Amino acid sequence: MTSGPAIVGESSARVVVLSRDGCHLCADALTVVARVCAETGDSYTEVDVDADPELRRQYNDQVPVTFVDGRQHDFWRVDETRLRSALAAPG
Repeated sequence: MTSGPAIVGESSARVVVLSRDGCHLCADALTVVARVCAETGDSYTEVDVDADPELRRQYNDQVPVTFVDGRQHDFWRVDETRLRSALAAPG
């Protein structure tokens, strides 16, 4: 997967989720991310893709998009097993 945009790389959170209001896939993804991060002790943050024209242009059709350590990890759905594996690796 590719490196994320500057806004993702600037976050101090290990996991960043690009989402938007009213997105049921985003709600599902955030539920998985919150659960896994609570268990692993890692931090996460949510970024509204519609608040930044460049993010919206680049990721509009992929939302939700999940980044781990600044690199794109998943889009549309978050695979809990893959996320745990990514967080087990050194940041």
